[in-house]
Amino acid sequence: MSESLGILVSSEKHLDYVIALTDAAHAKGKEVQIFFSGRGVYLTQSPDFKKLVGKAKLSVCDVSFRAYGLSGDVPGVAFKDFATQGRNAEMVEDCDRYLVL
Repeated sequence: MSESLGILVSSEKHLDYVIALTDAAHAKGKEVQIFFSGRGVYLTQSPDFKKLVGKAKLSVCDVSFRAYGLSGDVPGVAFKDFATQGRNAEMVEDCDRYLVL
């Protein structure tokens, strides 16, 4: 199994850092998982969000997404990837490294 990185994004800031970190980890052959929660779900609405597709397993907190009045499709996020905080807990357990932004 390759090394893995989990990233919890709970802020609507720093999408550029999330993309750069994901690009670097992906280029080194690391598995990347990202969970967007709280105000971090707003990043799913950015045109640059699609730069993460194919480089990380993307999940979105369904409760936060709905609570902030968001709806519709998100690039790279399937219906099953709109999840609860249980997905975040699984990511913590599964990943070698865990970063919170």
